[in-house]
Amino acid sequence: PDPRRAGLLGHASVLTLTSNPSRTSPVKRGKWILENLLGAPPPPPPPEADAFDEAAVATAASLREQLAVHREKASCAVCHDAMDPLGLGLENFDPIGSWRSEDAGGPVDASGELPDGSRFEDAGGLRQLLRDDPAFVRTVTEKLLVYALGRGLERSDRASIQGILDGLDPEHPTLRGILHGIVESPAFRLRRTAP
Repeated sequence: PDPRRAGLLGHASVLTLTSNPSRTSPVKRGKWILENLLGAPPPPPPPEADAFDEAAVATAASLREQLAVHREKASCAVCHDAMDPLGLGLENFDPIGSWRSEDAGGPVDASGELPDGSRFEDAGGLRQLLRDDPAFVRTVTEKLLVYALGRGLERSDRASIQGILDGLDPEHPTLRGILHGIVESPAFRLRRTAP
């Protein structure tokens, strides 16, 4: 019943998986959102990109400030400008997913601004932005179709995906609508046989 915990973004298993053992990781959490909810995985870091200085995190005023310093490097900013705000939106959740209002004696700042200029104040606002993103609906549809078919997607599945998306209410797409579209799709109903 706690609205702060709604959906996958508030699920302790996801929050723990995307944390480091002793602290949260906005980078891991942001990367997970990009890969699993928006279907836009970031490229691998360039060879000249240095690793995040874990020792500096312990002495920094905030993790947000350390990430801002890391993003000052152009080679790092390419990916971190997209990942970090998403992950910082989940900072009210500690490394194992418990809700917190303070971290290191100060208030948690879970606000962010995405590269397209969209702003949010907390995990609920981030959830709303993601829910309204067409990439989210497409990615959920693709992942559910993979599960339903028991195989990876092929080029021929593009028409089925587009048909499912076209059958949804554009103002209020629902999980039920996606599931009905998958079950009614030719990719699900028709089996190919080997020649």
